[in-house]
Amino acid sequence: MLDLRSDPIALTAALVDIPSESRHEARIADEVEAALRAQTSGFEIIRDGDAVLARTNLGRPTRVLLAGHLDTVPVAGNLPSRRTTTSDEGDVLHGCGTVDMKSGVAAFLHLAATLTEPAHDLTCVFYDCEEIEAAANGLGRIERNLPDWLAADLAILGEPTGGYIEAGCQGTLRVVISAAGTRAHSARSWLGDNAIHKLGAVLNRLAAYQPRSIDIDGCVYREGLSAVRIDGGVAGNVIPDAASVTVNFRFAPDRTPHEALIHVQEVFDGLHVAIEQTDSAAGALPGLTAPAAAALVAAADGQVRAKYGWTDVSRFAARGIPAVNYGPGDPNLAHKVDERVPVEQITRVTELLRGFLSS
Repeated sequence: MLDLRSDPIALTAALVDIPSESRHEARIADEVEAALRAQTSGFEIIRDGDAVLARTNLGRPTRVLLAGHLDTVPVAGNLPSRRTTTSDEGDVLHGCGTVDMKSGVAAFLHLAATLTEPAHDLTCVFYDCEEIEAAANGLGRIERNLPDWLAADLAILGEPTGGYIEAGCQGTLRVVISAAGTRAHSARSWLGDNAIHKLGAVLNRLAAYQPRSIDIDGCVYREGLSAVRIDGGVAGNVIPDAASVTVNFRFAPDRTPHEALIHVQEVFDGLHVAIEQTDSAAGALPGLTAPAAAALVAAADGQVRAKYGWTDVSRFAARGIPAVNYGPGDPNLAHKVDERVPVEQITRVTELLRGFLSS
């Protein structure tokens, strides 16, 4: 059985050594559930699919929710975990999920088992299928089936942040921009109308685009508008009659997805192209002025920055709950073959949260 009271570094290694690729989280969920039931007291514990939820009802004036996903991307020859010490990196734990995000999950599990007098009621949500399509996300299923379990004054997601508090998150929008032309033999190109060439104007707009930066609650969010895919062409001797470019807009959380779409349409206004939205997700405002969030920032000595990328904090922000990302590990190492986390970050994150949750 997982030892939740052990050093969270050792607990991280034990979690990493349980393979849990998305849609294959049953074993790790079983072990987390069994350990919580055996090694914690005062928690109501339930299972929802391959998610495990636990909460106290101590009558505290505030509730803090700790959420972490149990799944990882596919293993890439980087299991079992291993620990190394070098002059360059110090003491480091290697393995799939060390950064994203079993070290954060280990910190939360350890605190659930060892906090004796929490100042807040606690809810812990360990969920499945975060690393794949949004429709499969276990937190979304919990939101639909068990919405009362997500009520809180502050939500903390254990996403990797290098030990900083990363507030809110960017929104994301994808569109496909299509151009139409006339097919012809490339030896008689004047008889055709090249759809790929028409995308040149789209790419020129993207190259000239000046992204916005905006300060919200002391966090600077940088936007980005990028081509991420190009499709077109029929054969090596055919003028193409259709071509498209997929564009991803990462927008600051002061924009709604609808406002983001309008902005993208304005960027390409006047071009003879069609724009089709294929995906979008709202960002999350930092919400750092809320009392519980401000207390966490104070506990972290103001070490706060904006979150680049989309995370599940957006789900909480949509419910009016301040939410931040806070966990060990460099997010730039997530999903890499050489994924690794400095063990001192695991200790530091756990102890900062212990102080915050106890005061």
